[in-house]
Amino acid sequence: MVFSPPVFTAIFAAISAARPRADVAYCIYALARRLSRTHNWAVALKTLIVIHRALREVDPTFHEEVINYGRSRRHMLNMSHFRDDSSPTAWDCSAWVRNYASFLEERLECFRVLKYDIEMEGHRTKDLDTAEVVEHLPALQQLLFRVLGCQVSTQFLLCST
Repeated sequence: MVFSPPVFTAIFAAISAARPRADVAYCIYALARRLSRTHNWAVALKTLIVIHRALREVDPTFHEEVINYGRSRRHMLNMSHFRDDSSPTAWDCSAWVRNYASFLEERLECFRVLKYDIEMEGHRTKDLDTAEVVEHLPALQQLLFRVLGCQVSTQFLLCST
């Protein structure tokens, strides 16, 4: 199976700050539904990439809407039981998809704790006093742990071949 990246133009237009929050909430619902119904690692990965790109490139209201979605329903990024049983390679790719989803979930938790996006505004960490650093350190350490869990193995590199 050849993996081709998702197309972002229409999605980002639908979740931009200029759109009503109801439209953004519906897009989040649609992404969550796509994640919960798929058993294909490539579909799950494309959906997670869309979510990650939106977290990076869309304004912070998208972060807040995803967090609110998780509070009102189940956490959309909880993919601990996700598995693609179609082949041994797909099984290996599923493990990486679960790790990537955990990283994104932790990234949202970090945003909730710090009140800013560490990936986009990492420089703000330099301005924290000692007490704030100690308070935020567990969230930052957990995020680092999840990033390290996303290291690509040789098996995952073979997924798209």
